[in-house]
Amino acid sequence: MPWWTTDVGGFFGGFAADEGFRELLVRWFEFGVFCPIFRLHGVRAPFADDTGAPNEVWSFGEPVYRMLASILRLRERLLPYVREQVAVAARTGLPPMRPLFVDFPTDDEAWGIEDEFLLGPDLLVAPVVEPGLRSREVYLPRGAEWTDPWTGERHPGGRAVTAEAPLGRPTVFIRDGRRLPIAG
Repeated sequence: MPWWTTDVGGFFGGFAADEGFRELLVRWFEFGVFCPIFRLHGVRAPFADDTGAPNEVWSFGEPVYRMLASILRLRERLLPYVREQVAVAARTGLPPMRPLFVDFPTDDEAWGIEDEFLLGPDLLVAPVVEPGLRSREVYLPRGAEWTDPWTGERHPGGRAVTAEAPLGRPTVFIRDGRRLPIAG
């Protein structure tokens, strides 16, 4: 199913004033920006009428708004790459978002990684899925060199690295020096 996504922020629930929910929303945006379809979608409580509470990116407070706006700008910069991957999917059926083993079938370690994925062949995404974390271990598949676009640091594949993951900055690596406009 190549046109996969989630309702970023969850469809029902989540309170804009809840600090834990705001962190979850930012991390969900960091994940969603690398999905083939990216949208904030849902109904928030309390319900003042049939529409619920505000659900726009500015509805969650200024610090969160700045992070979400930055991630939205990242998505805009990535649109040519996303369109390229969508065209590949339309032509071949290869989904834009896929597990590591699809592109690295001979890397035994890639078959067991369940919390990372590729967007196309060139972007490795490692979402932060635990509250409070500001770094995480990322496995970089063998057979490629991987660059952290935020730091410029290059890593050979076939090993795990500890990546810094401050809130509002997606944990992502670029394959073999491909030029993609990640860092703004």
